[in-house]
Amino acid sequence: MTQDEMKKRAAWAALEFVPRHSIVGVGTGSTVNHFIDALASIKEQIKGAVSSSIASTEKMQALGIAVFDLNDIDSFSVYVDGADEINPARHMIKGGGAALTREKIVAAVAEQFVCIVDASKEVAVLGKFPLPVEVIPMARNYVARELQKLGGRPVWREAVVTDNGNIILDVHDLHITDALTLEQQINQITGVVCNGLFAARAADVVLVGGPDGTRVIK
Repeated sequence: MTQDEMKKRAAWAALEFVPRHSIVGVGTGSTVNHFIDALASIKEQIKGAVSSSIASTEKMQALGIAVFDLNDIDSFSVYVDGADEINPARHMIKGGGAALTREKIVAAVAEQFVCIVDASKEVAVLGKFPLPVEVIPMARNYVARELQKLGGRPVWREAVVTDNGNIILDVHDLHITDALTLEQQINQITGVVCNGLFAARAADVVLVGGPDGTRVIK
């Protein structure tokens, strides 16, 4: 079974966590694209979705799924998104697709966060995948120097502009044993909009697609 097939398996399994006649929070990325396809199969049974990126919004609209502005929604039941890495505490690194800030905002509003991944995303310790940090452009070099003080090696993801008009620094060489503390430390750096550690808002449920089926971790 290919990695993409394992992603698809986890994504379709997430339909079981979608309440009918509800608004669904939808993330961004290759695994989520499979979930959007799955969601389209029940689009007549849901009110619509709130989206964490322009790309996801466009895909859902093309499939006939209504997309609501998050400012018009007080709360919703479930947010479904992928991860670049996830540890046993259900802390994640996200932001490979540069949508981390909007993803974190939508996740904050959701009552439940369902993370969909293939088995390759499971790690004992976060940090092999470079940690994305969204930064105000004029603060790029300052923030990079501050990230170096935290033990990381920041690399500017050139030619990438976020949906919010900012840039991404990918922080390499981290061995993240206290994700919650590091998330808070990075967010305190002036010029940082958001970072890709999802520890304060960890996943409530993880669906791991593998060759033998989908494992559910709570």
